[in-house]
Amino acid sequence: MEKAAHVPVLLHECVEGLKIDPAGIYVDGTLGRGGHSEAIAERLTTGLLLGIDRDETAVAQAGERLRPFGSRVRLVHGNFRDIGTILDGQGIDRVDGMLFDLGVSSPQLDDAGRGFSYMTDAPLDMRMDRAAALSAFDVVNGWDEAELRRIFFEYGEERYSARIAAAIVKRRTERKIGTTLELVDVIKSAMPAAALREKQHPAKRCFQAIRIAVNDELGVLREMLDTAMDRLKPGGRIAVISFHSLEDRLVKTAIRARENGCTCPPGLPVCVCGFRQTMRSVTRKPITPTQRELEENPRSRSAKLRIAERI
Repeated sequence: MEKAAHVPVLLHECVEGLKIDPAGIYVDGTLGRGGHSEAIAERLTTGLLLGIDRDETAVAQAGERLRPFGSRVRLVHGNFRDIGTILDGQGIDRVDGMLFDLGVSSPQLDDAGRGFSYMTDAPLDMRMDRAAALSAFDVVNGWDEAELRRIFFEYGEERYSARIAAAIVKRRTERKIGTTLELVDVIKSAMPAAALREKQHPAKRCFQAIRIAVNDELGVLREMLDTAMDRLKPGGRIAVISFHSLEDRLVKTAIRARENGCTCPPGLPVCVCGFRQTMRSVTRKPITPTQRELEENPRSRSAKLRIAERI
C-alpha cells in the first residue's frame, strides 16, 4: 500500500496569519515532517525558526527536509507542554510567532506500527512519544468501565460510549485486546446497525478518545497555550490548528480569557477586578479549509485555525 504524502494543513492561511518578519523568531511546536516549518523558514533572512516535536522520527525526517536552511532552523526533541523550558534552554526569551498543528500527521497515521489508524491492523499503541509509559493497550485493557465510558463520551463525543465500554470490558475478560482491528471489531459489535451505516467510520470517535487519553492531549494543550501566549512579543501571533470540537473549544476559551476576562458586574463604569487584556483574536471565527484544499487533502476536512495576537 502506497503511503499518503504529507500535506501541511491550511499552509497558506497559517503563514499569512503569522505575518512573518524575516528577522523574527518563530516556533513550530508540532514540527511533524516539516511542511509548515519549511514555509516559515523560506520567509526568514536573519531570523530563526525553532521546530519542536515529541516524535523522534519526525525530528529526524524534518531535519533532512530543513537542512538547506542551515542555522536559520534549530530542531528540538521535546513536548510542547515544556515550551517555556525549551525556549529558556535555547536562550530565547520572547518570540514573534508560534504555530501548533494538533493533528496526527499523515506519516504517523500511515505507519502501521504506530497504531493510530482504525483502517489497518497494528499493535495498540498511539503514543506520540514512543518512550512514554502509557499506551493504547494499557488504556483499553487496564482502565475500568466507568473511565472508558467517560473518555469515549467526553473526548470522542461518542453517543454509544456506555455500550462500547461494556463490550470492551466483556471481551478483555476472555482475552486481551491487542490490535487496532480487534478493537474495531469490539466497537462495531456494540453499536446498532443504523450507526454502522453512517458515513463516518464507527471506530473514529473512540480511537480519537483513546489517543487523547494516551497522550494527555488536553492537559498538555492547556499548559502549552498559557505559556506560549506569555512568551509572545507584543504584536507576536499564535496560530493553532485543531481537528475536533474539544480542542477548538479549549483554544477559543484560552484566547478569550486573555481577551475578555474581566469578571466585574456589567453595570460598573470601570473595571475593578484588575483584568488587563493581553491578546486579541485576529479573526472572530475559525478559518477552515477551502474547497480546493478539501479536494486535494481530505484529511483537512475537520481542521479549524484560530489566530490571536499579543497586545
